[in-house]
Amino acid sequence: MVQAYILIQTEVGKATAVAQSISEIPGVLRAEDVTGPYDVIVRAEADTVDDLGRLVVARVQQVEGITRTLTCPVVHL
Repeated sequence: MVQAYILIQTEVGKATAVAQSISEIPGVLRAEDVTGPYDVIVRAEADTVDDLGRLVVARVQQVEGITRTLTCPVVHL
């Protein structure tokens, strides 16, 4: 299992709606709106890195109101 944090910037006033929409996507463990340089932080998991990439590109980035994403895979060193 591969997990990642997805940092999301949204259009002004869209953070709560974006977080709610993303939280319904299979593979998303948690989606919360936050303050700071990003508006929403998501914790997601998938079977492989490729599946994680597909989750981000095909599902998360398609949510209306998102302007930019940054995916940070979790590593265990």
